[in-house]
Amino acid sequence: MKLITSKTIREFAPQLDLLNTIGGGVAQPQVRLDKREKGVILRVALPSASPESFHVALHNQRLTVYGAYRHQPDDELSAPLFVRVLDLPANLDAARIDAVQEGPELRVRIPYKRLNDGPRELDIRRD
Repeated sequence: MKLITSKTIREFAPQLDLLNTIGGGVAQPQVRLDKREKGVILRVALPSASPESFHVALHNQRLTVYGAYRHQPDDELSAPLFVRVLDLPANLDAARIDAVQEGPELRVRIPYKRLNDGPRELDIRRD
């Protein structure tokens, strides 16, 4: 009897995960929202997914974070792993959002809008 090598397992395991997802299974990422002094950080971790499978899209004030599985990086077809949609409140600055992949975790940093709390004097133009 021949033993299954770890290389075989590494090649076959993603296909099993994909079949589970297509067959009705769901990949559940760990999602956490941390409030900070300068803004919020959305943390998304899905240990079984490669960093290349994460995607972030912003349309109006709606942020969509999703994962897509491709058997090979250049495959045109993909299977969805997960989708999280967040409607951003008005006090967050959608123009300054950035996303960073740190190991198995995706961090989406969303700063608060800059508010001019105090009064300021305006320059008067002379024509």
